[in-house]
Amino acid sequence: MRFLKDIAGRLLPALLKILFSGLRMRIVSNGAALSGKDNGMILAFWHGKMTTGWLLARKLFPETVTSAVVSLSEDGQLLSDILGRLGFRLIRGSSSRGGEEVKSGMLEALKNHGVVAVTPDGPRGPHHRFKYGTLRLASEHRIPLLFADIVHSKSIVLKSWDHFEIPLPFSRTTVTLHLVPVPEFTSEESLHRFAGQLSERFGHA
Repeated sequence: MRFLKDIAGRLLPALLKILFSGLRMRIVSNGAALSGKDNGMILAFWHGKMTTGWLLARKLFPETVTSAVVSLSEDGQLLSDILGRLGFRLIRGSSSRGGEEVKSGMLEALKNHGVVAVTPDGPRGPHHRFKYGTLRLASEHRIPLLFADIVHSKSIVLKSWDHFEIPLPFSRTTVTLHLVPVPEFTSEESLHRFAGQLSERFGHA
């Protein structure tokens, strides 16, 4: 089994690049600036859109060190192998395992003016629901949050918790970038309410 995962880890980066390069992509920024100023930037996209999302991060920030937050699970190890070969700096952990290490790794990357790519509903859901850790960090350290809303005209949707999408070759893909102002939270209740509002705003389909 490990042998097969090693093979997948070597082949999938090339296949993903080929698939991504063939997408007929339109990026709408809505005036969102693609610079993190002094504190870097967090780029977020849904877990089910990873096929496009990770390479989108490299396309948007080609000259910037881009880090990826990846879980410590067995599937996370395979994803880490793939992203490492795609040029990402890796931050391993999640809200349930290694949370403090993730926070410190993110802050280190962001303070060095880097971009940190996250899937805010990962690694285990719920589907299209923002978790609190990323929003809390963005609020406390005044870090810009850029959400990429990715829509494929044609894709295969798996029957997984995240409705994982594999865009078909040459699919029209619209990416709408939203710069999200994250306020200072006066209580956990206000944080949870804001997370719910973002989930409703971006959680279509």
